[in-house]
Amino acid sequence: MRFISWNIDSINAALLGTSPRSDLSRAVLETIAKNDPDVIGIQETKLPAGGMNAKQEEVLRTYFPDYDYKFVSSVEPARKGYAGTMVLYKKELCPTYTAPAIGSPDTMDWEGRISTLEFKDFYFVTVYTPNAGDGLKRLSLRQEWDKKFTEYLQELDKKKPVIACGDFNVAHQEIDLANPDSNHMSAGFTDEERAGFTTLLAAGFTDSFRHIHGDIKDVYSWWAQRVKTSKINNSGWRIDYFIVSNRFAANVLKSEMLDSGARQDHTPLILETK
Repeated sequence: MRFISWNIDSINAALLGTSPRSDLSRAVLETIAKNDPDVIGIQETKLPAGGMNAKQEEVLRTYFPDYDYKFVSSVEPARKGYAGTMVLYKKELCPTYTAPAIGSPDTMDWEGRISTLEFKDFYFVTVYTPNAGDGLKRLSLRQEWDKKFTEYLQELDKKKPVIACGDFNVAHQEIDLANPDSNHMSAGFTDEERAGFTTLLAAGFTDSFRHIHGDIKDVYSWWAQRVKTSKINNSGWRIDYFIVSNRFAANVLKSEMLDSGARQDHTPLILETK
């Protein structure tokens, strides 16, 4: 099977926006569609509670006419039009969908951060992990989230193998970002966040990219929009992942980034399995 994950940073901007960046986002959607995935995980949809409007859905279906989709949005008491996740899957697959609450702190369970599909032989999870925030003001909450999310995946893994993808908002190792020395106190590369990801992997999961590619360097999934030359200079971070249950790792045939052209921010990931 083939899976793709992408932090889209606003479905509305990608589908209906008129800016040059929206044009670049639509080119990424075309790339995703051409790869013909069975399942797609989308993060940071920023949709309202009711989901897409008719025009947004019409445009989405021009890219993915043979797919059904499910979504969960951020709702009160969390901020509206914030975070959110979506899954698209080929119509013949007919999985069961859930948007679980995992007992996470603050408003995180209302922010639409997890979408899960249950298939006959595995679970597919897409996640938009909370950022530690400016000044690391949300770091302690993020640490609690990491514990709860690890526990959630462990519970799924007891029943059948898990494929989990998304924006995990952490560069795990120094080789996962271009400038580790100057970023040790930056959100996404604190010791606490890195330790949380280490704990997640130790709970029975494999970073599929490292499983396939070993300690390859200079391969990233995110480049800062605010730095115009970040992608040109490949000054990026690898903060998006496909992780799989350890017992499923031997089934992974491919795990890599897709080319998103000149668009900065996140690039899609692709996973292929036996």
